[in-house]
Amino acid sequence: MGGVQSHSRSYNGQVRERRQRWIDLVLGGLGAVLSGAAAGYGLTEFSAEGFLETAPLVVAGMALGGLGLSAYLLVRAFRVGHGKGETIMWRAFQAGSQPYLIMGTNEVLIESNAAFDHLFGRVSGDPMAAIERNLARTEETARAFRRLRALSLSGIASQAEIEVIAADGKSVWYQTDIYPVPDFPGHMTWRFYDVTSRHEMHEAILEEQARITDFIENAPVGFYSLDHEGCFQFANHTFADWLGMTPVQLTSGRRLSDFVKGKMAEDLPYSPCRDPEFRGEVWLMGVQGKSFPAMIAQTVVGEGTNLRTRSVVRDLTPEREWAQALAQSERRFQRFYEAAPIGIILLDMEGRITECNAAMAAILGNASEALTGGQFLDLVVEKQRDEARSVLAAAAGGMENGRPVELHLVGGKEAVVSLFVSRLEDRDGAVSGLLVHALDTTGQKALEVQFAQSQKMQAVGQLAGGIAHDFNNLLTAMIGFCDLLLVRHRPGDQSFADIMQIKQNANRAANLVRQLLAFSRQQTLQPRVLSITDTLAELSNLLRRLIGENIEFSLSHGRDLGLVKADQGQFEQVVINLVVNARDAMAGGGKLAIQTSNLTLVHTTEWGAETASAGEYILVEISDTGSGIEPDVLEHIFEPFFSTKEVGAGTGLGLATVYGILKQTGGFISVDSRPGRGSKFRILLPRHVEEAAEVERTEVLERRQSDLTGVGTVLLVEDEDAVRLFGARALRNKGYKVLEARSGENALELMNSLEDPIDILITDVVMPEMDGPALIQAVREKIPSMRVICISGYAEDSFRRRLDGQPGIHFLPKPFSLDQLAGKVKDVLADRAA
Repeated sequence: MGGVQSHSRSYNGQVRERRQRWIDLVLGGLGAVLSGAAAGYGLTEFSAEGFLETAPLVVAGMALGGLGLSAYLLVRAFRVGHGKGETIMWRAFQAGSQPYLIMGTNEVLIESNAAFDHLFGRVSGDPMAAIERNLARTEETARAFRRLRALSLSGIASQAEIEVIAADGKSVWYQTDIYPVPDFPGHMTWRFYDVTSRHEMHEAILEEQARITDFIENAPVGFYSLDHEGCFQFANHTFADWLGMTPVQLTSGRRLSDFVKGKMAEDLPYSPCRDPEFRGEVWLMGVQGKSFPAMIAQTVVGEGTNLRTRSVVRDLTPEREWAQALAQSERRFQRFYEAAPIGIILLDMEGRITECNAAMAAILGNASEALTGGQFLDLVVEKQRDEARSVLAAAAGGMENGRPVELHLVGGKEAVVSLFVSRLEDRDGAVSGLLVHALDTTGQKALEVQFAQSQKMQAVGQLAGGIAHDFNNLLTAMIGFCDLLLVRHRPGDQSFADIMQIKQNANRAANLVRQLLAFSRQQTLQPRVLSITDTLAELSNLLRRLIGENIEFSLSHGRDLGLVKADQGQFEQVVINLVVNARDAMAGGGKLAIQTSNLTLVHTTEWGAETASAGEYILVEISDTGSGIEPDVLEHIFEPFFSTKEVGAGTGLGLATVYGILKQTGGFISVDSRPGRGSKFRILLPRHVEEAAEVERTEVLERRQSDLTGVGTVLLVEDEDAVRLFGARALRNKGYKVLEARSGENALELMNSLEDPIDILITDVVMPEMDGPALIQAVREKIPSMRVICISGYAEDSFRRRLDGQPGIHFLPKPFSLDQLAGKVKDVLADRAA
């Protein structure tokens, strides 16, 4: 306000100086005072709107009344100008709410109101500098102000919006109007109107329009408008991009029909003239030749030449691709679902089956359609239904157990499954059902039972092997001493029959021991090349006597039947056991047939419980027309001590022995039987290709066994006194010099004390402290060429592994007879001599 007052005082001082000059001039003309006063007084009753309005009257008064009247008018005018009217107008000017500025020639400040001073402040005599100092630092505002200032200097009215930074730091927009003062050249009035709200609203409208424009132009759908001729009036960027063009190119006379594949504009069902409300699919083709399906929805507005469309276009390509991908996914899922190797069941919240796959139907032995709609708990055996019910309830409640639950199911076949249960949720997270995965563990359970049974068989076999070893020592002594007695007691002697009875019973006991070892797969086999045809032919007479007259027996041999390498006695025992079982199954008579043939397995084949490798085999089939075998019994027939016969009618070792013998020989056995339809046992033995040297060796052995005498020094090592005494006497009777030792240590001491060489070492395998293999290694360190015969009630393989395949080591299983012992010694010594 101080600045405004200083400018006002400066202006008033200039006025007073002018008035004083006029007074001095007028007072000089005294002649015209009265006339001028009379005329001027009547004409100068005017308001105090300023000295400028009074001037014309002063001139008239001067003309009429002279200088005196003019002087009076001037005095009167300035007196009235400083009166009451001047104060009201000045205060009203200062009280205005909008900034107001009056500028003189060359931007000289005439007056500014308080609102202007409050907004801009003021540098004395330079209001433009004050305005420029408070302008926003934008090029737009600076350019607008420079334009206004230039027009103001030229006296030209104009207006513009400028941005001003107010004293509180806020940005304020003012519409600035400038216009010249009438009749006062070079004088300009500046008025400022606050248009901040309007400007903000305008900016908001522009931003909203920009957002709408951006949305329309870049929306994922196309927008366009056609005129009454089908020409594009508008097209957004999205739709133009689909057609390989720009919106400007589309709206430059292009028609929609130019892009419709295979149709003309007049044939389009969505022509604006034909269908004002259309929604349908078309194929569009862009300028680059790429076509795509599209959905068009439109509304027609206006009539005649003012007709236009509001059209929305949606590219259906992604939807078609999504639909194809979804269909493919569904097909893939359906394949996975149907072809899954585990059972899958979908249950509703009531426990009903809504869907199940083929694997689950196969587990239950029913069709999928038959299972759908039924209760899942009805598939579980009754004693486990409560457990299954609790598992389903826990899964529905969200307490899922990661571990499977083992359940027994009923149905076409009783199955054991491991269940994994989880709940199904809809989009809102609500439980909609249960998903059940069932892993068929029936086979696994059967394998577990078989494994447990095999463990049991192995334990029993180990027990049987230990018992057999002790029995073999006893039987060796019994049979051996019987042979020694028979040397002195010939047929016709009173004691001959008694001795033979003892020997026969000992041999029966030996057969029982061999069965135990065969079952435990620990018997010692003496394999040789056999002709199955000849072996069965020799055995047929015995078989006919075994089966009786009420059973019809037939034996059929295959042509060019190959050879096998097996223990003849063990093979005969296998056949006899199977024939006796067949006889017992045909108590009322029937037919028994044995048939042989060659068989070639091209691929690995399941044969019973075993897997036979590809190769050449000899097949022996023994079939009967008996009562057959029940399925539950069929699974256990090869287990030891398992028998369907009455108590006392069998040992339960027959088929277990058969299985053990064939397994140790490298063969296989399977059985096919149904109740009331008989049984068929199929034996598979590897085919053997005999070499010429092997045939020659067999003939030489047969010639040697006719004469059992010999010469040489034998060291016999045996911890069983009875076996050692029998063996020593038997060999001495055949002409050998025999040295006896009760242990390995004793044998080594004896050898170190001898001067004459030892021709052959006969040692037991199992002995306390130093056993047979350890003794053999110690002896061969001194005499590498020493011939050795091992005697044992255990299998040959049990000690062979410990000798690392050393040559010249032979084996004689217990129990053995005098002839067998003497023949083995002569054979070994003869081989060394050869």
